[in-house]
Amino acid sequence: MEKYKILIVDDDKDIVNLVTDILTDEGFAVENASDGLTALRRIKNNIYNLIILDIMLPDVDGLQICKKIRDDVDIPIIFLSAKNKSVDKVIGFELGADDYITKPFDDNELVSRIKAHLRRQERILTANSKNTEVIKYDGIQINKNSFEAIVDEKKVDLSTREFQILCYIMENPNRVLTREQIYDGVWGYDDYGDINTVTVHIKKLREKVDKEGKYIKTIWGVGYKFVGE
Repeated sequence: MEKYKILIVDDDKDIVNLVTDILTDEGFAVENASDGLTALRRIKNNIYNLIILDIMLPDVDGLQICKKIRDDVDIPIIFLSAKNKSVDKVIGFELGADDYITKPFDDNELVSRIKAHLRRQERILTANSKNTEVIKYDGIQINKNSFEAIVDEKKVDLSTREFQILCYIMENPNRVLTREQIYDGVWGYDDYGDINTVTVHIKKLREKVDKEGKYIKTIWGVGYKFVGE
């Protein structure tokens, strides 16, 4: 079986060497880039299964690099950063990150999170290869096989996570779903992460597919409900 290939983007050589040793011991193939522009060039010319990204890079801010990466690929992105304020995490999720780990970090937790994201990505690819299914409510239509979302007959570009959330709530119409249920249904029970990312993704999803608030309703103090016929 081909090794999973991971790109580490960090200018701290000690961190790069440490993470490389940890992941190599786990059987991963690892490459690294010490700045954002080098990372973008590597991503353009190579195929990676997951990216570990620092925020404080010497050239382009890691948050902006994350946004540029997400414009091109849907692979998991994990921030590994010394910045531990909630606002940094929220911004990271808004720009497309799948996870956020603060330094210093626990080796076992890092490996567990990486494996969880890779397993989930593998399940998505496997499911897509086996199933073709279209779900449609009123003016929204999604194709679970092609990951396409159509709103009022226009294609809407969604990130992988945004599409998964939309799919999950559309499969449970007119049912109040808590943030915990959405997180478990999309990210999975084996994941470690910040449940507030659900709120962030719902906000972005509304901006793209439900600007008038017709479909995704907030049930204050409880969660969210997708309304459609």
